Formats: sequence, C-alpha cells, structure tokens
Amino acid sequence: MSNARKLADNLPTDGQLSGRNMVINGSQNISQRGTTFTSVGSDNFLTDRIDYEKNSTNFVMTASQADDGPVGVSAKSLKVQVTTVGASTPANNCYNQLLYKWEAQDIAHVGLGTSTCKPMVFSFYAKASTTGTLPFALTNNGGTRTFAGTFNITSANTWQRYIFKMPPVTDGSWASGTNSGLELRLGLEYGSDFTGATTNQWSSISSFANFQPTYTNALASTLNATLYLTGFQLELGSEVTPFEHEPVGVTLSKCQRYFYKGGSGDRLRLTQYHSSYKGGTFFYPTTMRTAPTVSATHTGGTNTFGTATDKSFFAYYASSTSDSTYHEVTSITLDAEL
Repeated sequence: MSNARKLADNLPTDGQLSGRNMVINGSQNISQRGTTFTSVGSDNFLTDRIDYEKNSTNFVMTASQADDGPVGVSAKSLKVQVTTVGASTPANNCYNQLLYKWEAQDIAHVGLGTSTCKPMVFSFYAKASTTGTLPFALTNNGGTRTFAGTFNITSANTWQRYIFKMPPVTDGSWASGTNSGLELRLGLEYGSDFTGATTNQWSSISSFANFQPTYTNALASTLNATLYLTGFQLELGSEVTPFEHEPVGVTLSKCQRYFYKGGSGDRLRLTQYHSSYKGGTFFYPTTMRTAPTVSATHTGGTNTFGTATDKSFFAYYASSTSDSTYHEVTSITLDAEL
C-alpha cells in the first residue's frame, strides 16, 4: 500500500483534522481530584470529566489513574477494581456505571435530533481481567433516546480498541447551551429493568428504562476483577481515525472549565479595603461553564462572612478591624460540572 493511500485512510471523513475528538480528557491524562479513590460512593468524579454513579447495596470498587495504556495511544488509563462483589443477578433498579457528559454547545454542530444530523464514530480502548461483553449507551439527557452497544473482552488483560459507527439521530429532545447535550454511561452492572436495548442503532425509550443492552461479563461479581479504560474518542464522520493526541496543557485547560483545584501557588492574601473588612479577588484560569460552587479555606483570622461567584472570578471577604490581622485563602476548589 502506498504512503498516500495510508494517509488517505487515516483522514477524517467529516470535520477538521485537528480538534476532531469531542471527548475532553479521553487520554485520562488529567486527574485533578487525586490518583486513587477508595470505596467510591455515588456521584463522585474520578479522573477529570468521568463521574461514577451507583445504586447498589453490595458492589464496592476502588478506582485510580493508572500508569498503563495501549502503546502509542496514552500512557494513562482509568482503572477500576472490584473490592466487594455485586450480585450475580443484580436486582431491578441496580446500577453501577461510569458517566461522561458533553456540554450541548460543544456538540451543536452534530445536529442531534434534526434532519441534518451527521453520523459519528465512538471509539475507546479497554482491557479487563474477566472476559465477555460489557454494556455502554449514549443518550440524551432526558433518557428518551439511546444508542446502545457492547464491547467484548475476548482476551483477558489485553488492550483492545472498540469502534462503533453511529447513524444520524433525527428525532428526540436534545438540550442546548451549557446544559448536558449528550451522555455516555458505561456499565459495570445493571438490573434487568435497565437492559434489553437493541444494539448499534438509535432507539426510543422512556426515562432510561431498558436503555442498556444485555451483557455477559461477570466483572462486577468477581472479586478483585479489574477494568482499564482510555483513548475515548467521539468524532464526526462514518470512519474511525487514530486517537487524537493533544498537549496536556490544552487538555488541562478544557477540564478546568468544569473543575479546578488550586495548588500551593494559588494563595490569595486579603487586603484591608474598609475599616471593618478585608477582601480579595481570585481570577479563574479559564472561564467556567457556569458560576461554580466555591470551596475555600483561610488562615490568619476568623469571621469570614461570604463569597461571591462569577464564571470568571470570585471575591472573598472577611471581617477585620485591624490592618495587622491578616487573612489568607490557602485552598480553592471550583466545581461547575454538568
């Protein structure tokens, strides 16, 4: 095969050459909240942009940002490991899943729910210690449209790439603006009321009922079983392209639109601006999706009485009647996740 032919085969069939991957942190390079998460509870973010949700009394897992990935794709991955097994046949309303949400305005060019909707290709890399199929689904945020699929672990502890071609979806209700426009749920275990969806096509559902396909992998009911994931990519077109690499600083900036955890260099010293008050302004590294929930701690005084938030900055105020009493904000966390 000629070099020109190889190049042509790796070009996207729609959209731009760079910036084509609509998944933020698909490489799993960024993990601002930490690198190890033990006995993870529901609605806890792991690596950046990936949330964990559960409704199960049995299943417990740990998660970590692992130094393990498919060669040439990424040196990092998200690892989950079963520490308390779930039921071999999960009860109705049981779920354990990883969740990723796309901001609607970032995928508006796809045209979801319109007559001009474009086809997409979703791909990722996975390896697991147990074999068999595991489920995933891409849905609208109301749970009334689903594209379901399974990825088959045919060889234990071996990286494989999974590719799914998604036809246009021309109906359904899809959010806009800064809301959640498309959602991925990758399942570890589900009760039967959540499974049964037809694979590799868009289907109408009601409130997430039967939105996932039937699966065979017993990962969730196998003690110490592991699953590694990385190289997530969603792109326009009808053919998959190689995983798109981007500088880690670019990925970090994208992640900080949704979550920011300040470091030791982010200390904010408050200054006296009134006989009774001190204050200061902290400007975020990037504009956030919405005015974030701010968590901050301070030293050098008491009687902090409020914060004011914006998408670009927050102001911190503390009561103080003396210039000699200092207040310093020592830690800052900003949360504007979907």
